[in-house]
Amino acid sequence: MALAAEARQRAYAPYSRYQVGAAVRTPDGSVYVGCNVENASYGLTVCAERVAVFSAVAAGHTRVTQVAIMTPSRGAPCGACRQVLLEFGGADLLILLADPEGGLRERRLADLLPEAFGPDDLRAANS
Repeated sequence: MALAAEARQRAYAPYSRYQVGAAVRTPDGSVYVGCNVENASYGLTVCAERVAVFSAVAAGHTRVTQVAIMTPSRGAPCGACRQVLLEFGGADLLILLADPEGGLRERRLADLLPEAFGPDDLRAANS
């Protein structure tokens, strides 16, 4: 969680002022961090969770086993991030949600993204 908190301090959020940091762990124990990066063209904003996952992918990893997220509130990943986390972590992915006051919740991605559509659905359709 410390790495997610550190990444949060580097967030570029001049419009919302809602700074988020994330850290993902890969099966070999490597950790990759991300922070949200906003843009004046709001649709180009990228969330911390996706930055962290994409950093892991850029380093050659295609699986994540855990994600830690630090927000200014009790926020959980947005829908787009949940879908990306499903792609690279699966429904059983452990998600740790923290806030600066020390609150910590643990969730599985399946709890946050019920009846998800993912890679297995496409494999089934193509077999």
